[in-house]
Amino acid sequence: KMAAAAGATAAAGLWSEVNRCGQNGDFARALKSVNKILQINKDDVTALQCKVVCLIQNGNFKEALAVINTHTKVLTSDVIAFEKAYCEYRLNRIESALKTIQSASQQTDKLKELYGQVLYRLERYDDCLAAYRDLIRNSQDEYEEERKTNLSAVVAAQSTWEKVVPEDLGLREATYELCYNSACALIGQGKLNEAMKKLQKAEELCRQSLSEDSDVTEEDIEAELAIIHGQMAYIMQLQGRTEDALQLYNQIIKLKPTDVGLLAVIANNIITINKDQNVFDSKKKVKLTNAEGVEHKLSKKQLQAIEFNKALLAMYTNQADQCRKLSASLQSQSPEHLLPVLIQAAQLCREKQHAKAVGLLQDFADQHPANAAEIKLTMAQLKIAQGSVTKACMILRSIEELQHKPGMVSALVTMYSHEEDIDSAIEVFTQAIQWYQQHQASQTRGPKSPVHLSLIREAANFKLKHGRKKEAISDLEELWKQNPKDVHTLAQLISAYSLVDPEKAKVLSKHLPSSDTMSLKVDVDALENSHGATYVRKKAAKLTGDNQQKEQGQGEVKKKKKKKKGKLPKNYDPKVTPDPERWLPMRERSYYRGRKKGKKKDQVGKGTQGSTTTGSELDASRTASSPPTSPRPGSGAAVSAASNVIPPRHQKPAGAPATKKKQQQKKKKGAKGGW
Repeated sequence: KMAAAAGATAAAGLWSEVNRCGQNGDFARALKSVNKILQINKDDVTALQCKVVCLIQNGNFKEALAVINTHTKVLTSDVIAFEKAYCEYRLNRIESALKTIQSASQQTDKLKELYGQVLYRLERYDDCLAAYRDLIRNSQDEYEEERKTNLSAVVAAQSTWEKVVPEDLGLREATYELCYNSACALIGQGKLNEAMKKLQKAEELCRQSLSEDSDVTEEDIEAELAIIHGQMAYIMQLQGRTEDALQLYNQIIKLKPTDVGLLAVIANNIITINKDQNVFDSKKKVKLTNAEGVEHKLSKKQLQAIEFNKALLAMYTNQADQCRKLSASLQSQSPEHLLPVLIQAAQLCREKQHAKAVGLLQDFADQHPANAAEIKLTMAQLKIAQGSVTKACMILRSIEELQHKPGMVSALVTMYSHEEDIDSAIEVFTQAIQWYQQHQASQTRGPKSPVHLSLIREAANFKLKHGRKKEAISDLEELWKQNPKDVHTLAQLISAYSLVDPEKAKVLSKHLPSSDTMSLKVDVDALENSHGATYVRKKAAKLTGDNQQKEQGQGEVKKKKKKKKGKLPKNYDPKVTPDPERWLPMRERSYYRGRKKGKKKDQVGKGTQGSTTTGSELDASRTASSPPTSPRPGSGAAVSAASNVIPPRHQKPAGAPATKKKQQQKKKKGAKGGW
């Protein structure tokens, strides 16, 4: 009895110590006291609960969960459900936390709060939104602002990842967190300018809020603003302002924020800006995406995008095996996703294995018909790159859901025209027009849609352009029927019928408007003086009286004016007959025999030092056996020995200095440097 009394007294003192430490926030000392209590009574439920709480407050979630699992008989789910679920949540065992919450017999407010967080992490946004709405409706405490912030975060996630247009919750954006979440929701809707304004407001509110605390430094404020600046940079990137975005991204990285999720997203965005350029920087940045804990900070789509970019970076850096490994892993995780197979095909194309790439894409299209259209477009592109335009057309025509689209029709017609396969091009038009006729018949009996009429017109114009006037008649009649006032279509129809049925053409020509109704009131002067006029008629001034006589007098003087005589060459001799070929270039004249070589008998040759050469050695054309030299482009003209007549333009004037030839020889000498 005395021992029991002593134990009870000791336990009471220890409980007092636990209570005091708990109020002071000293959970390490409280834990020591709790352990002493458990030595006295190991199955004390309150002591075990206190131990779990102390371990949670100290961040020892694994140890706390181990205590709960060890004492399951004492610590039942009704007693410790929240603490167990919270430990599982903090250890990123989200599915286990959800089961623990759902298995609890009583759903307390604490469990409901944790339930909302768990649903958000599981990306079950609709259920999460309902949970937070219920909490806000049924709670009245100091945490209302935090719940509204979480609610706005759910709405932003729906807008970003599920492309759901968010409803107006009527939340007053009094804090920077609410402003930030509102901006994220606007980004999801593509309202980038509005989102940027919200982020600027969030930055201002954040600075105001933190500057009120004297203990907060400027560095602390910049660290808190990092996520807002990161979202601003993302908007800049979406707007095409990549240089500004890159600068802001790098500023955030220099701050070394502790949020590994933020760093991973920024690093990924920088990699997307670099693309296949600056791969060394991208390889450095990709390390930030591999940091510990990143997978628990980002959504599934964010993590998937990072993995896709890793595979692309491996391809750009010629790491073929790594690229194949990453893309195969991604394909196993998301078999229906397009990007992994497209990356694999791109890698095969880089390795010049185009046929294998097309085969890979064809297999994927067969296995996943829902995504076949996009895959077949890529296959067609590969076939065009190989020069197989006809095969590309066959692949495109196999995409049934796109056959009637104007873009597809235009592409096919262009490719068939390039291959000079006019019949196939006309067949493409016919199939598209028939689709619209069938579709419209099932929808309405009213006038044809603008797209339908546009296709008929394009088909008619194409047939007329390629001389298929007979085939164009039915299309033109359809167009004229839809719009009888269309004179251009009527003229085309008459032109087509003139080859097939002239009588019909005459009958239709009666529907043409008369020339009187077609005359246009055009101001000719204004038209001629317009900016685009190629000819402007000079306005004749009205002349009366003396001015008219004066002008007439000037006109008479102009008529009497004689034509000026052309200037003759200075060395012109009227006794000598002019050369009839004087207007031809020297090289084209019949007497041209190449450049006349100078006589340099006594000059030293260009051989070894001291040696000399004779003139005949320098000029091989002087030897009797050598053939006449052929004309060289750009060389001086030589006068034929067979003609004693010197053309007037090449006569040397009497008394002219004989220095011109020497100057020409010097020029020739300098010209040799180009050979």
